[in-house]
Amino acid sequence: MDDNWFLSLVLAPASYLVVLVAFVIVLRRLLGFRVGLVRAVIAAVIGLTLIPPLARVLFEADSKGSLITVWIGLAVLVPMVLLVLAEVLVPTGSVPGPVDWLRGLRRRFGRARRYSQISRIAFRHGLSPYLRGSRRSVPQGQSKLARSLWLALEDGGVTFVKFGQVLSTRRDILPAEFITELSRLQHQVAAAQWAEVESVLVAELGAVPEEVFAEFDREPLAAASIAQVHRATLRSGEQVVVKVQRPGIRPVVERDLDIVDRLARTLEARTRWGRALGVVELAKGFADALREELDFRIEARNMAAVEAAAAVRGGDPGIRLPVLHEQLCSARVLVMERLDGVPLSGRLPVETDRQELARALLRCLLQQVMVDGVFHADPHPGNILALADGRLGLLDFGSVGRLDGQLRGAVQNLLLAIDRGDPAAMTDALLEVVSRPDDIDESALERAVGQFMARHLGPGMRPDVEMFTDLFRLIATYDLTVPPEVAAVFRALATMEGTLAALAPGFNIVAEARSFATDKVSAALRPSSVKEAASQELLALLPVLRRLPRRLERITGAMERGRFGLNVRLFADERDRRVLRGFLNQVLLTVLTATTGLMAVLLLSTTAGPMVADGISLLHVFGYNLLVISSVIALRVLHLVFRRETT
Repeated sequence: MDDNWFLSLVLAPASYLVVLVAFVIVLRRLLGFRVGLVRAVIAAVIGLTLIPPLARVLFEADSKGSLITVWIGLAVLVPMVLLVLAEVLVPTGSVPGPVDWLRGLRRRFGRARRYSQISRIAFRHGLSPYLRGSRRSVPQGQSKLARSLWLALEDGGVTFVKFGQVLSTRRDILPAEFITELSRLQHQVAAAQWAEVESVLVAELGAVPEEVFAEFDREPLAAASIAQVHRATLRSGEQVVVKVQRPGIRPVVERDLDIVDRLARTLEARTRWGRALGVVELAKGFADALREELDFRIEARNMAAVEAAAAVRGGDPGIRLPVLHEQLCSARVLVMERLDGVPLSGRLPVETDRQELARALLRCLLQQVMVDGVFHADPHPGNILALADGRLGLLDFGSVGRLDGQLRGAVQNLLLAIDRGDPAAMTDALLEVVSRPDDIDESALERAVGQFMARHLGPGMRPDVEMFTDLFRLIATYDLTVPPEVAAVFRALATMEGTLAALAPGFNIVAEARSFATDKVSAALRPSSVKEAASQELLALLPVLRRLPRRLERITGAMERGRFGLNVRLFADERDRRVLRGFLNQVLLTVLTATTGLMAVLLLSTTAGPMVADGISLLHVFGYNLLVISSVIALRVLHLVFRRETT
């Protein structure tokens, strides 16, 4: 029989597709791991094409069909080798498919275009030499540079304006000139054109503003990075403000957040401080918060949650939230009560009691963080109004943080440790709110915390901008990772520190926080509070106490009859069982590979057995087949080894 019979069979138009599909299915099953369909088909085609010439080289005698199983085994083995090599060099999923590649190409073009825009903005405002690191070539003072940075961030769009707003509260890392200029981003942002704003209102309200409101002022009352606010009057005569999202900002924000995410991943991969601070998680938290701010329905729910939590504990006497008109609210439009006041970033009346306002504002934030578990995460001066009745109004709940009961308790313990001046207690509380490495030196950390407390929290000491800097430096030094929820608390406190410093210079935050913690401890130790806490704990334990006598009776009865025993399950955790199964599977495959390979060598080296072709005995046929089987199993073992090494 001509040795081209196999090639003639598989190349027949009617059978080639069936053979190809069968080979792809067999390959994906034999390999034991997920292989892309495209590369499996390519490997099968290459294998079916190479087998006839390869078989002619390996088997010079006319086999007359006696080695058909060996031919089929080679047809499977060759593409398996190709696929394993492909998986080792280029794992499945590391290279996008055609559709993903086209989408990625479009994103890359968009990213490149955005990079170009950012570069042009930096060049226009004289910042390009700083981006190249050549500071000496820029003959300008800090004030002029700070102004250029403000203008560049404002031109950069929503994401960069938000970034500038965050920087404007960080007096611990920026000079005063930069804080002054960047603070303009809190309230001095260029307004959008009325035609664009009107199109958003019509799309969200279903009618032009004049049909929905009795009056609508086209000139914005204020403009921010994400939205701008207009005065309006309802048909009922109530004065309201309408918050309208800037048109077309979502695609730009998504593109900018993609750039921020890539930058954060680079910093975390290449810098020690980036890994210590968890900049990827911080960037993710910033991105999630910014995406939430783009949906005003989330802000409405946040306002309702904060107001409900405050109502449970009787409210905040010095704080007021605007009333929402939910029937007029949507994803891009928010209608709420107009509060009569001026932002803290503006000029306050002379008779304003700044110390009292600062005390009320700080206590409100601490109440939200440690008692309610839902808090305003961006309390910068532009989001707080000094009202005509002497109270403060909180605005812009697009960024809200949430803490569970365990983290709230840890933050309370942290404040109590600060109040007592106990470094050991503060170290324990700090380790409760951060993620600690396994090899941390707790003694050294406790000494560092003691030095921090002596430097910034001692008697007569007032917190300054260096306190937050030293705290973050301490966290980075000991590789403590701050969870996003706690990072939001730190960010809110740092922002609040800047706000209070501008509102009431000399206000002692630590002393007020100590007073707040002491009040909370005193309230928790009152007889009524202790009784209520004991009642709640007793109610929680009641089901356990009911079952306890029955279980004790069973245990004592088993002991009397000599049947008392303990059942311990090994590998109770599914992860442990999965690791053990994988290890045993690899060992078993290795033993099978060695056994079948050794048997194949022994059979191929023998000269006995009936002859089925010229120079080939039946034992040789068995040997060739066992060699193919051994090679297939070996490929699976090699893939498992390479995959674990790469992961």
